[in-house]
Amino acid sequence: MEITTVRTEGLGDSTYVLVHDGIAVVVDPQRDIDRFEQVLDGANADLRLVVETHLHNDYVSGGLDLARSSGAELVMPAGAAPVFRHRPAFHHEDLELGVMTIRPIHTPGHTPEHTSYAVVIDGAVVAVFSGGSLLVGSAGRSDLLGEDRSETLARLQYGSVNRLAELPDDAGLYPTHGAGSFCTTSGARSMTSTIGAEKKTNPVLAYGDEEDFVKGQLANLVPYPSYYRHMGPINLQGLAEPDLAVPLLESIPEGVTVVDARPRDRFAAGHLPGALGIELRDSFGTWVGWLTEHNTPLVLILDDDQESDEAIRQLIRIGYDDIRGIARNPAAGDVSYRTVSTEEFAEAAATGAQLLDVRAPNEWETGIVDGSVLSYVPDLAGSTPSGLDSDQPVWVICGSGYRASIAAGILQDRGYQPVVLSDGGATEVLREMSKTDD
Repeated sequence: MEITTVRTEGLGDSTYVLVHDGIAVVVDPQRDIDRFEQVLDGANADLRLVVETHLHNDYVSGGLDLARSSGAELVMPAGAAPVFRHRPAFHHEDLELGVMTIRPIHTPGHTPEHTSYAVVIDGAVVAVFSGGSLLVGSAGRSDLLGEDRSETLARLQYGSVNRLAELPDDAGLYPTHGAGSFCTTSGARSMTSTIGAEKKTNPVLAYGDEEDFVKGQLANLVPYPSYYRHMGPINLQGLAEPDLAVPLLESIPEGVTVVDARPRDRFAAGHLPGALGIELRDSFGTWVGWLTEHNTPLVLILDDDQESDEAIRQLIRIGYDDIRGIARNPAAGDVSYRTVSTEEFAEAAATGAQLLDVRAPNEWETGIVDGSVLSYVPDLAGSTPSGLDSDQPVWVICGSGYRASIAAGILQDRGYQPVVLSDGGATEVLREMSKTDD
């Protein structure tokens, strides 16, 4: 048996390609299915099943397209009930694949229909694909369908993770969600593990009873992207196969949202008025999906050496199909802002500058520069904090400079004067200020 992991770093998710005795199974594929087809071609295996663990909240599934293009059978949890043809997976109704068996295990909690899939070879469970149930060092969060259902789902999750813990200790654990995913309740660690290792180290398996588990599961949950609310309904209906071909533009059309994906220093030096500056990296799609109206018409601005394919893939994975074009090196525009070093930021903070910290709430717990106005980037996008004075420069900080640069574009569009620490964060500023105090 060979299991190939195909990571989607920006989402913190893994898709798995299982091959045994010439037969293949793909688990939880994203929408750009050519990545998985390449793995299958290299393995020279016959794809028989495409299985989904749940109706995904963080991306548009590629399961339907992959099944159709390959002739494989699409398997989904029985409780999902999408509108398209599929094979429903019922608890412990085995799916036979020659010498290999895929055994559905109903594991509700992350979602009501959630189903894990154990791999049985020669009568022994050798692996389990746990989706958003038992994760490495964590468990899938249970609040994505609304606070009113979160406690009920958390109680179901307690039973589910402990049910999976009853599998053999040497069975491999292959969750879909991992490090970097907003679908985890806490900082999930590496991507794969074994049941035995999780029984020894995973805190979600160490609670004494259901009540403690529920309290822990619902405590200190981080905000999750606003685009999530669109993913479940889309995955119930399915979307047409995406088109990765996007034209190059010589001018910016009207009625579009302009996303400037160039490096943050290039955006700071000059950009088009009203452009949203989100540097192209692994989390690019997540931030576009969080800060814009879902599937709004987009034009992307990229440097000549930036790969448009990566930007487009990240967007189509979350259902952004209305990408009108790519603009390469347009006129820089007359909008710019100042960037500063850690030392300059620390000096300004010590002398009473107006500060804005746009990190996530859980990050503020690690330390805040005195006097900072606190507003997480998605909250800032919704409204400007009342404590900010537009007549004074706003010195913006986050954890690395990435989100501070996004915030700078938002502030500028509202008439503020941002000054950004674009290559560092609050930890470095606090350390620098402590040197001065000493």
